[in-house]
Amino acid sequence: MSSVASPVDLARVRADFPILSTTVQGRPLVYLDNAATSQKPRPVLDVLDRYWTEQNANVHRGVHHLSQLATREFDAARVKIQTLLNAAESAEIILTKGCTEGINLVATCLGANGTIGAGDTILISTMEHHSNIVPWQMLADRVGAQVVPIPISDAGEIDMEAYASLLREHRVKMLGIVHVSNSLGTINPVKEMVRMAHDAGALALVDGAQAGPHAFIDVQDIDADFYTLSCHKIYAPTGVGVLYGKRALLESMPPYHGGGDMIRTVSFEKTTYAPIPAKFEAGTPNIAGVIGLGAAIDYLSALGRTAFGVGADGSDRRAALAAAFSAIHAHEIALTRYATDQLSEIPGFRLTGAAKEKAGIVAFTLNNAHPHDIGTILDQEGIGIRAGHHCCMPLMKRLGLPATARASFAFYNTFEEVDALVAGVRKVKELMG
Repeated sequence: MSSVASPVDLARVRADFPILSTTVQGRPLVYLDNAATSQKPRPVLDVLDRYWTEQNANVHRGVHHLSQLATREFDAARVKIQTLLNAAESAEIILTKGCTEGINLVATCLGANGTIGAGDTILISTMEHHSNIVPWQMLADRVGAQVVPIPISDAGEIDMEAYASLLREHRVKMLGIVHVSNSLGTINPVKEMVRMAHDAGALALVDGAQAGPHAFIDVQDIDADFYTLSCHKIYAPTGVGVLYGKRALLESMPPYHGGGDMIRTVSFEKTTYAPIPAKFEAGTPNIAGVIGLGAAIDYLSALGRTAFGVGADGSDRRAALAAAFSAIHAHEIALTRYATDQLSEIPGFRLTGAAKEKAGIVAFTLNNAHPHDIGTILDQEGIGIRAGHHCCMPLMKRLGLPATARASFAFYNTFEEVDALVAGVRKVKELMG
């Protein structure tokens, strides 16, 4: 077991997550599928229970007590998200059902208002998740644009020279780039890539689905035009996402959905739309999920205050979040390095993704063992990992692989759990030859 000291109080943190004390196949659960979804801490579960049992009502326009309570909690969550991302104002935060919907919203609306049209180019990287590929392909098919991939190295890093060449050679109107790769763990140089896109006259959307749980994000510093979050990966409920967009761009875009709450006036002759963010939030939202997201941000803030005493009086949530993510990143990177070192001693182990800057993901293959077999055998040991193409089929083609096994870490994972993973992979090796 590693002797590296963790900046996270693991015993205290793990006690906050009830599911971590359960068993699978008669063994203690070792949950290493955090890139797919994270587990939820007790404070989030308690807030959800309180909403359903004491506050359940629809938000906005309601004059009765429960509606007022729900609205206050819902609107407060948007302000917390603004702080989490360092958006200039809360109106730049659009609440969606997930990162996928946020990307689809931007692609659809920028096609509808003519920002992206015939002959234009959309650049995306070879390592993108399908959610940051397919919406742009659908837009390109509608308007006559083209989607061009940015090459990557064998280590899983962006080929920056090729990227610069593509910006020169094409009429690029949009860069869609993942902040942290869900299949490789690569942390991309998004600030530099956004700057280069802007210099070429293009907009930039950053897919932050995997960055959200691991990185201290500052959308103003990155200067992203759009930034998306998948909030069930940030210890919040499923069915909640965030789209950040710069005000001027959001105001220039038509609505994505039509219905209640996104209107100013409706008549059979003409309908006028509400200002942002309501313009993009038609219908009843995932109220409980958004309130749960607010509780998850509170939990992370509290972690920062507890670990480092930053903003202990609650006055500086942003500083407390910075402290929390500093501890989270340090712990997860220590787990990743330890896991990589230990697994590399197993004959036939092959790491997928060796970028210099990585988040807490170890993807790999093992000679004579299909990744699905690896995942199945590990499950019998109580260990949950992900096996497959990870919604990155173009990346798998680039790597010459049908699939990989992926262990992904959160700040509640331990070195003992890494040891269990290594022992499990050794067992796979024995069974599969």
